[in-house]
Amino acid sequence: QVQLVESGGGLVQAGGSLRLSCAASGRTFNRYALGWFRQASGKEREFVAAISWTSVRTYYAVSVKGRFTISRDSAKNTGYLQMDSLKPEDTAVYYCAADPRGLSNSSSFYTYWGQGTQVTVSS
Repeated sequence: QVQLVESGGGLVQAGGSLRLSCAASGRTFNRYALGWFRQASGKEREFVAAISWTSVRTYYAVSVKGRFTISRDSAKNTGYLQMDSLKPEDTAVYYCAADPRGLSNSSSFYTYWGQGTQVTVSS
């Protein structure tokens, strides 16, 4: 069993930066792939980024590639999403998710989810 808790969301102006954290409990978390998804009001949840448990492989949505960076710190049982050059269209609730089976850009693939953290980007 893995429990995930996101933090780091908030209000930022366009062009600014935020770093989201995903703190995990459970000693096997370091063998789980980690994904970040977001859901804007009235829209479906969409893939943002994912990282393998070894950190060797990373994937990004086209809309965030070059602006967002996913990483993880195994010693701290924590994943991160560094978000730079934020745009108003990045406004959403951001969720982290984990699964032992590997990477995916599909939200239905992931077994464990956090409660989400709100990111609001003002223009």
